[in-house]
Formats: sequence, C-alpha cells, structure tokens
Amino acid sequence: MGTSALYPIFLIGEERADLQYIVDIDAVPRPDILWPSIELEIDPSYRRQLTGQRPFRAAVLRAYRTSCAVCSFRHSDLLDAAHIHEDGAGGLPVATNGLTLCKMHHATYDRRILGITPDYEVRINAEVLHEVDGPMLRHGTQEFHGQHLMVLPKSRAQRPDRSLLETRYQAFLDAG
Repeated sequence: MGTSALYPIFLIGEERADLQYIVDIDAVPRPDILWPSIELEIDPSYRRQLTGQRPFRAAVLRAYRTSCAVCSFRHSDLLDAAHIHEDGAGGLPVATNGLTLCKMHHATYDRRILGITPDYEVRINAEVLHEVDGPMLRHGTQEFHGQHLMVLPKSRAQRPDRSLLETRYQAFLDAG
C-alpha cells in the first residue's frame, strides 16, 4: 500500500448555481478567522484537479472581487478566469497571469478582438472597431476602446503581470 499525502483544504466560497464549493489549497489562515484544522486525504488524481483550473479561477475571481475587469459585470456564473499567457502554452495558474472577464470579453480577448495594454488600457481590433452592427457590439465592445480596465485587484501583488500583458498585447497587434 502506497502512502497518501495529507493536505489542508480551505473552503473559501460557494457557487450555488453549479452546486459546488470553491476550494483554496494555498490559503494562509488569517488570525482573525478561526480555521478548522481538518486534514483530508487526497487521491493523487483529485490533487491534480485541485491544482488546475478551479483554484486558478477562485484566486482570480477573488482578486477581482468577482467582477469583469473590462466592464465590471458581477454575475459569477457568467465570469471566467482568463489566462494572459495561455495555459496550453505553459502559462502558470496564478492570479498575476489572470484576468476576470465576462464570457463576452473573454471570447473577444481569446480571439484577439480585444487587447489589453501593459498599462491596463483596453483596445479593440481596428476592423471590429469600425464595424456597424447592433447595440451589443457598440456598447459591449467598441465603447471600451481606449478605456482603462474598470476593475483591478486592490493588492498590487495580484495585479496582472505587465510583461505577460506586453507579450499578449503584441500578439493582439500582430493579429490585427
């Protein structure tokens, strides 16, 4: 029989719509909160899941106070933790490599329609910026061109890494 590691798990939130809890395996107990000292045995496959997207999402949404960085939309079930340096390309699942974005702004960010400068300014692809369509394009995308992000983490240590934003912004410019 192999050994199993014991690891502290902290419940930091609940997503009722998805019938799940937000778990933080890296939480540091604060002295003003009484944390139970329960240790759970974690199966290695489950441990891999815990260190993946769910803790990343929890950390990024917490840093952005459950608000879209671009438009400040606050419905958690319609918010994503977007990677600046994509996870498929080796991007780390840490708050400084993430942005909380609503589904629309996440999709436009991933498709290089929306870019974010290292100074946290939103830019819209020139072709899309001049398209004429309905109010969603105009109010949901085009009007954010040249605006600064509406929400940033209060802690400077959790704000987006400017060098990662620079690399991603250059990819946005190259795509346009």
